[in-house]
Amino acid sequence: MITVTEATASAGALKRLSDEGVSIWLDDLSRRRIESGNLAELVATRNVVGVTTNPSIFQAAIGSGAGYEEQLADLAVRGVTVDEAVRMMTTADVRAAADVLRPVYEATGGRDGRVSIEVDPRLAHDTAATVAEARQLAWLVDRPNVMIKIPATKAGLPAITEVIGAGISVNVTLIFSLERYREVMDAYVAGLENARAAGLDLSGIHSVASFFVSRVDSEIDKRLTLLGTDEALALKGRAALANARLAYEAYERVFSGARWQALGGARANRQRPLWASTGVKDPAYKDTLYVDELVAPGTVNTMPEATLNAVADHGDVQGDTVTGGYAQARADLAAVERLGIAYDEVVRQLEDEGVAKFEVAWQDLLDAVTKSLNDKGVDAE
Repeated sequence: MITVTEATASAGALKRLSDEGVSIWLDDLSRRRIESGNLAELVATRNVVGVTTNPSIFQAAIGSGAGYEEQLADLAVRGVTVDEAVRMMTTADVRAAADVLRPVYEATGGRDGRVSIEVDPRLAHDTAATVAEARQLAWLVDRPNVMIKIPATKAGLPAITEVIGAGISVNVTLIFSLERYREVMDAYVAGLENARAAGLDLSGIHSVASFFVSRVDSEIDKRLTLLGTDEALALKGRAALANARLAYEAYERVFSGARWQALGGARANRQRPLWASTGVKDPAYKDTLYVDELVAPGTVNTMPEATLNAVADHGDVQGDTVTGGYAQARADLAAVERLGIAYDEVVRQLEDEGVAKFEVAWQDLLDAVTKSLNDKGVDAE
């Protein structure tokens, strides 16, 4: 375990979370955060041992222009396309963040100290293009602690297998359903089997599966509110936790099964569940809900900074809050179904919306960078 500073030890709830086997990753990145030393400070004082990014995060960071002026000017002089400009800026940030996290990576044997970067969301339904983009991003960042994010679409599943089989570590993103999560784990295991057949060292290949939490409550709570009955209202705020807890149950089964034993014997790493979308969207709920209630060993919780600070201030970490709740989780989801809210329809909608939102954010980023390049006298294409 990483030695913590006195400042880190004083953040009681965050340290307890780490002690329970939950890796704390920051769900945010910007050049200003890196260059100001803020990221390094969060590693030192907030038990942060990883970073995740997505198109929305980069849109917010680069779209503002803050900290990117000099590189934008250089890119404009070179006359690069807007797509190339965006990739040069995003991979530069991820490379710099990976360097900040490198000591954590070394201290944890590659388990943590990871920084994730996502393939172009416009490729979410194109397997071959996703694989090519993943290889390109791994080459561009050129750091052993990078993770390439691939969405868990139908087209993404074979891409995960191929990229893992090539020895590239993967963060699978936009997982909402239990069925899709099982498919993701199967794709990962198949990738490891391919990597082993190719003679690769499995110990250096890592993966996390980003299971989205708060968006499930947002959608199901909306439908429960429309129903308006006492039974419906009593179920608000329970579906997302139930879904995540049953995902962990599925994880335990897959990574203790016979198929896994052969890979584990070859020093393969389990694909850890990562709780994503953990910022509470309903102000009626405690702002640390999706942290306090999803404590289980071998997981990752990636938090926006507001949630990270809330947990440090008043988080209530009381040990494992997942593995004892499987029966109740099944009962909660069954109760939602009985009210006419179709689980399969909800999670399918959330996946489609998730991909679409990232596509919009990516286009907004491209538009902002296009404007910046044009302002500097260059016709961005």
